Parts: sequence; structure tokens; C-alpha cells
Amino acid sequence: MLAQFAFLFAAVAAVVSGSVLVSQAECARDYTVVGGDTCDAICAKTGTPTFQLQFVNPDINEACTNLSVGQVLCLGIVDQDCTDVHVVQAGDDCIDIAKAAGISLDTLLANNPNVNSACTNIHIGEMV
Repeated sequence: MLAQFAFLFAAVAAVVSGSVLVSQAECARDYTVVGGDTCDAICAKTGTPTFQLQFVNPDINEACTNLSVGQVLCLGIVDQDCTDVHVVQAGDDCIDIAKAAGISLDTLLANNPNVNSACTNIHIGEMV
């Protein structure tokens, strides 16, 4: 009974906080953390947008400092997995990234809700 209550409490808390609980069956791909991994490194190795990694793994903190060796991460949700990505380089801006990808700025921003409309919060190595 206590285990059922704990699960129900965690599910309700996730819904209230806006986090996503992704079951392994819903994962399109997964990745097992190895020593020295960072979110940007994992995203670069796997072609996963930074926002997507953190969105489907709400237990990863904003600074991505709480990864553990052996931790299995979901890289994307079935039928919603984005693998067409760009690694941000020095001097990149959203307009140039969107043009290179053949999409509108609005589409780029819609697919990366972590990026502000002025595109001032992207960083080198981030996957968008």
C-alpha cells in the first residue's frame, strides 16, 4: 500500500510540476551514461537536441551536474524524437541556424522552447 501511495504521489507531483514521466516503452532511443559525460557531449554523440534530453529526463538538473555513470537516459519519445540537430558554434545566431536547416526562425524557436526569442541564451556546444 505504501509503495502504491508513493508511486501515486510521484505521478501527481510530476503532473503538477510539469515534468514528463517517460516509461522505457515510450523511449525512441536510450543512452547509458559513461564517465566524463556531460549533457552537451551526450547530445553531440547521439544527435539529440539539448532541450529534448532535459525535457524527457526531468531528473537532470539545469546545469546537468547530476549525471551518474550507468544511468540510463531516454533520448526521445516515440514519434516525437528529433534527430536533425545543429551544434552551436562561436558566432552562430538563430537566423543563420534556421536558414542552414531550411526552416523558419519560428520553427526553430518552436522546436527549442529553451531558446529565447532574441536567441541570446544559446551556448557553444549546445544542440538545437
